[in-house]
Amino acid sequence: MIDLYFAPTPNGWKISVMLEESGLDYNIKWVNIGAGEQFEPDFLAISPNNRIPAIVDHDPADGGEPVSIFETGAILLYLADKAEQFLPHDLCGQIAATEWLMWQMGGLGPMMGQHGHFKLYAPERIDYATERYRKEVLRLFGVMNRRLGGHEYLAGEEYSIADIACFPWVQTYKRQEIDLVDFPHVQRWYETLKQREALRRGMAIGRDKINRNPQDDAQVRKTLFGLEE
Repeated sequence: MIDLYFAPTPNGWKISVMLEESGLDYNIKWVNIGAGEQFEPDFLAISPNNRIPAIVDHDPADGGEPVSIFETGAILLYLADKAEQFLPHDLCGQIAATEWLMWQMGGLGPMMGQHGHFKLYAPERIDYATERYRKEVLRLFGVMNRRLGGHEYLAGEEYSIADIACFPWVQTYKRQEIDLVDFPHVQRWYETLKQREALRRGMAIGRDKINRNPQDDAQVRKTLFGLEE
């Protein structure tokens, strides 16, 4: 059994989707990030960066003590190895999947996160910051669009952890006011992935717990964004 320490965010959904897709047994451990539960000592022992998600595998392959993993890229690679799924077996496919996974972690996720913050949650509009991150998000969508223009999936012709990592961020496009019509290959990829039943199950987890207006609660603003009154 795998314990998934989870909140309904794009990063959290990466791992719930992977677990649904792989069929591995797991149990949700809810972490209320608005209330600051990610700073509690028990959670920090698992995820020292005080970020969700994290997992604890109580049945590791070596038969030893439970192992904990934090950071979504590390978790996805671990689960792909454990399940023997969603990481190509050929060398070039493995390299491509790893490259695009790292691209998401170092680029698409952080840039969309910053754009979303300044556009949706900042207490006052800062045009320079909003536009700077928007331009970078659009550039990254262009990079992804070019890749998908020549390949069915990000790693090539095989659905992989790279696609699983990118989908939850791309699905925020409406709130971030990104027009997928401008990125037809991304749009084709997105609509294809949306039909996967396991992905839909993973993306449905915690939808009823989303706080869509964290900027309206002073304590939540302080906890999530470090903003004092």
